[in-house]
Amino acid sequence: MEFNNVYQDRDRAASYAGLQFPGTYYLAYRDLPEIIGEGMGKHALDFGCGTGRSTRFLTDLGFAAVGVDISPEMLDQARQIDPDGDYRQVADDDSAALGVEAFDVILAVFTFDNIPGSSRKASTLERLGSVLADDGRIVLVVSAPEIYVNEWESFTTSAYPENRSAGSGDIVRIVMKDVDDGRAVEDVLCTDEDYRSLFAVSGLTCATPCDPWAGPTSRSNGSAKPRSQPGRSTF
Repeated sequence: MEFNNVYQDRDRAASYAGLQFPGTYYLAYRDLPEIIGEGMGKHALDFGCGTGRSTRFLTDLGFAAVGVDISPEMLDQARQIDPDGDYRQVADDDSAALGVEAFDVILAVFTFDNIPGSSRKASTLERLGSVLADDGRIVLVVSAPEIYVNEWESFTTSAYPENRSAGSGDIVRIVMKDVDDGRAVEDVLCTDEDYRSLFAVSGLTCATPCDPWAGPTSRSNGSAKPRSQPGRSTF
């Protein structure tokens, strides 16, 4: 399987730099303060920080946050937006830039959607576990399979009917509607069951997943959006 990380692209990075929490993204982030919990210490890692949106989200929650990414294009945008932030580039299979820090919270928002292969996902989880404080917590926000076969407020998949026959580990494509860059994003499908298995082989305990589906009273940007959440699961 040949997988291209589409985020190592200067034009895409510039387009994503202004993305905040519209539509579906509101629901993806809505419950994170509760999931992360209070009393979790002060040191947080945003793994796969992109242009720094989640890093700044953690900072707003009171954490001393470090954002890391493999894409220099994305990190350039993050540093322009937040010159005082701590943003570091890491190699694909190397966490040396993290040093020996122990993080109380490690947040990865959609990062694992872009890691191909179960072995690479597992080794990444193991590396994150090695820099997690003894009583720390890793929170993954990932895309459930439903996102790739339906239409959503912030995403469209209508041009990619082949997504319907994709299995865990296959490449799927989706277009983001909240950015100017209309090129498809390539993700790697992974089921909740497979994520639980990955946690187990990585020596981590998986808490109960959360599916923040929008209900009739859920609000997104001030209005009810009962179909705006594509089944994202948080571990």
